[in-house]
Amino acid sequence: METVRSLPRRPRGRPARNGLDYADTRALLIRRGLEILTTQGVSATALDDVLKSINVPKGSFYHYFESKDAFVAVTLDAYAEYFARKLKQHFDNPLLTPLTRLAAFVDDACRGVEKHAFTRGCLVGNLGQEVSALDESLRLRLEAVLADWERALAACLSGAASCGELTADADCPALAHAFWVGWEGAILRARLTRSTAPMHAFFKLFLAALPRR
Repeated sequence: METVRSLPRRPRGRPARNGLDYADTRALLIRRGLEILTTQGVSATALDDVLKSINVPKGSFYHYFESKDAFVAVTLDAYAEYFARKLKQHFDNPLLTPLTRLAAFVDDACRGVEKHAFTRGCLVGNLGQEVSALDESLRLRLEAVLADWERALAACLSGAASCGELTADADCPALAHAFWVGWEGAILRARLTRSTAPMHAFFKLFLAALPRR
């Protein structure tokens, strides 16, 4: 992900007159984009919604981003970076066994959707539902992010196999793939029902399907 400190100024558009410098305003736009896109997705989000919410004039947008697709791509990268840190925090926790680390991640995710009253989902899942309307580069980036998540979980599950929580021949990459496929669906159902029950139900089934010693 590109960092706001190293970004060149865009020649198009005019800077926002909000008292903030280029990097701070751009970071604010990305942060607000994360909030809106995780709530309503791309198709339902107009640039005006993002700009007005932080008092940035519409004419200033192209000073910071080349297009809406570019804005969504940078926002996705910011989300991917944030989520990678979250996964590392949970899956590398030395105080818990590997499967307990995964359970802690699930509990944390459930608290998160409850905190936001089920209005926010997973940005990757949200964008995935709109894949036919997205730029091809965004589709490829979404798949790459999911692949990163699968590798992180596969490493955690490999640790579970090493310490005896799973059988030594457990297919950890396949199990990780199955988890994220089901997990994204569980989050969607949780938002529909306004309950974390689908998330807990999926995880219970996933645990029951694991190859135990």
